[in-house]
Amino acid sequence: MTRLNETSRPDSKPDLYTRVTNAIVADLERGVRPWTRPWSAEHLAGRITRPLRHGGEPYSGINIVLLWAEAVAHGFTAPIWMTFRQALALGAHVRKGEHGATVVYANRFTRTETGDDGRDVEREIPFLKAYTVFNVEQVEGLPAHFYAVAEPKLDVSARIAHAEAFFAALGADIRHGGTQAYYAMGPDYVQLPPFECFCDPQSYYATAAHECTHWTRHPTRLDRDFGRQRWGDDGYAREELVAELGAAFLCADLGLELSPREDHAAYLDSWLQVLKGDKRFIFTAAAHAQRACEHLHGRQPGAQRSAL
Repeated sequence: MTRLNETSRPDSKPDLYTRVTNAIVADLERGVRPWTRPWSAEHLAGRITRPLRHGGEPYSGINIVLLWAEAVAHGFTAPIWMTFRQALALGAHVRKGEHGATVVYANRFTRTETGDDGRDVEREIPFLKAYTVFNVEQVEGLPAHFYAVAEPKLDVSARIAHAEAFFAALGADIRHGGTQAYYAMGPDYVQLPPFECFCDPQSYYATAAHECTHWTRHPTRLDRDFGRQRWGDDGYAREELVAELGAAFLCADLGLELSPREDHAAYLDSWLQVLKGDKRFIFTAAAHAQRACEHLHGRQPGAQRSAL
């Protein structure tokens, strides 16, 4: 195998890999940037990332997590939720057969009790109440602004044929919908927002490349494991760096945007912590990314499968 070095021909793949890797390391050394997803929300209100009550007030705490999960599970793109009665009050109704999501309401009430000394004592008792809400996509007859959608940024005609063919040939279960991109390890599928919601075609394919690099870590494929236990830990950061490099390598191979996008530098702080603690990991990550790319290329029509 050709070694990566700066003396390779400018148009050679190893040189592209080296330049992209160096650019990402330079991003790391410049510091953390706010992360902006490379897609736009489908719903006009989607600029607000938290789930919203029907009056526009954002949910907080555990309800954010509960409703995000519900939206992802059912592909809801609207961030607005309401109760059955709130829908009726607006002259609308929940469609027959729809199932709501559970949210909770936490508060306290005061109760007068008799203390050990026989005197009345006011005690605050915390309580938690569960109730059901429905996404506006489950409700019919609401005023038009509840359903208003943002103009798609891309037309389907902007798809890049050879990139489409590459990802289609992988045999991966790639699903579209919602406003999040991720790889689900257990059920083994890649989730992407719709193509039309991305800022440009390169952003869509770069995101697909990132998630499909994660897809190679499955035990039936490359069985890559850095000991990840939870979101945001050291193992998570290491896997994210592999996926970031893998996406950059694949974009180079597919003739797409080669320079790392600033919005892909979401995990810079955690990557810096990993690299400061392990000076060799950037090389390890690049090697894993290379192996992932070779695996994905090996699934293309006519490719000669190698033992990876």
